[in-house]
Amino acid sequence: MTNHIVLFEPQIPQNTGNIARTCAATNSPLHIIKPMGFPIDDRKMKRAGLDYWDKLEIHFYDSLDEFMDRMTGQLYLISKFAKKVYSDGDFKGDVDQYFLFGREDKGLPEEFMRQHPEKALRIPMNDEHVRSLNVSNTVCMIVYEALRQQGFTGLELHHTYEKDKLK
Repeated sequence: MTNHIVLFEPQIPQNTGNIARTCAATNSPLHIIKPMGFPIDDRKMKRAGLDYWDKLEIHFYDSLDEFMDRMTGQLYLISKFAKKVYSDGDFKGDVDQYFLFGREDKGLPEEFMRQHPEKALRIPMNDEHVRSLNVSNTVCMIVYEALRQQGFTGLELHHTYEKDKLK
């Protein structure tokens, strides 16, 4: 089972770069649904991802419909309009999981959200004061909750200082 991160029409290169780094650190494939608000070779995005691009499995789709046609597994929509809290999700199954995040400025399409309300999860926040959380922070919270439930399988749980490795 694999946790997949899916970005719908990302608009900010630094966010996508940070998300790419999180994906590389967590062995999570990154899926990008076009159009993007910047070219994929944008230097701001590459700088945010630093030298992790060669460690990243990345897929591109021309539309949400194309992604839905090709996706196999459990889909979760991450949105402030969800009724269910992300920490109530059960991410321990044996099927691939796809976490779909909307555009930074508009979120996911309303019609699509209304067609799949049972798949929607939200992160609790004070909606009166803040319109939304940063998408790269949100991705990190969701993928690490899934990994926590999965026992952080495939990740290094302890790291040793170089000096201690020589002993």
